[in-house]
Amino acid sequence: MQELTTAQDLTTLLKNRHSAIKFVPETPISRQELTEIFELTKLAPSAFNLQHVHYVPVMNEDVKEKIYQASGGQYKIKLASAVIAVFGDKSAYTHIAEMNEGFLSLGIIDRMEFDTTVRDVTEFYELRGEGFQQEEAIRNASLSAMMFMLIAKDKGWDTCPMIGFDPQAVRDAVGAPDNMTPVMLIAIGKEDTGKRRPRGYRKPVSEFVTFDQF
Repeated sequence: MQELTTAQDLTTLLKNRHSAIKFVPETPISRQELTEIFELTKLAPSAFNLQHVHYVPVMNEDVKEKIYQASGGQYKIKLASAVIAVFGDKSAYTHIAEMNEGFLSLGIIDRMEFDTTVRDVTEFYELRGEGFQQEEAIRNASLSAMMFMLIAKDKGWDTCPMIGFDPQAVRDAVGAPDNMTPVMLIAIGKEDTGKRRPRGYRKPVSEFVTFDQF
């Protein structure tokens, strides 16, 4: 019975989550509330458990203004409780050893398996080059960002993912190092439901799913 209840709750959540186009102004969100969302977001999947994503929640008005300018003046940033800059770490693979040290110290893997994992993952990324490292940063950060938005909705917050921004300006606004590639912005707040649009057209399953082959 519990499984059925959980499945229904998830279905309702998925149907209710949508991108908010306008937020209720002057609705603060605390660091504690955001931290609670991130505590669950960290459970998102990532390749080799490298956890490529890095979030920069922006609530400081001066920094928020810089993000607003970097977005080309998208007003939802002005109204949002916070804007989350989502980055992907292109060099995440260089941390493969530290991500597996816990398994080694607990005896879950032995030294040979540890060394093999470090070698294989490092070669996997280095042989494929910078383009692949960039793609992986974006791919894995995007998985995490979707999880963030679902958890935020579950906790009563509305979100809007945004791709319209100057990447370098966003990087400069928050002081991100070169290995961090900007993936998206997420505006978060309480939706102004008076401005809600109906959900846009969604393709039927038959138009975006082809079993076995195209």
